Amino acid sequence: MTENKQHFGQHLFICMNQRDDGRECCAEKGAHAAQQHLKARVKELGLSRSGEVRVNQSGCLGRCEEGPVLVIYPQGTWYTYIDNDDIDEIIDEHLVGGKIVSRLKI
Repeated sequence: MTENKQHFGQHLFICMNQRDDGRECCAEKGAHAAQQHLKARVKELGLSRSGEVRVNQSGCLGRCEEGPVLVIYPQGTWYTYIDNDDIDEIIDEHLVGGKIVSRLKI
C-alpha cells in the first residue's frame, strides 16, 4: 500500500490575473513583484525544498476585488497584502511560525 503523503506541506497560489475589461485585478495591484519577492524569500529561508513549501502563480482566484490575493493550502487560508512587508509577515508568521496573520486574512 502506498502512503498518501502530500508532496508539499504548504502550497501557495498567488493570483496574477490580468483583466482587460477595466475591472479590478491582482496584476495591476503589484502581484508580479510580490510573487517574485515571495519566491525569493521562501528560497532564501530554505523552505522551498521538496516536501515543504511550493509557490505557484495562479490565474484568477475569483477574489480580485479583495486583492491582491494569495491562498495557502492545505489550510485554505486566504490573504491580501499591500507590500513586501506584508508578504514577509505572511512568510514569517504563517509559513514559519504556523500562526494566521489575522490583519491580512480575507
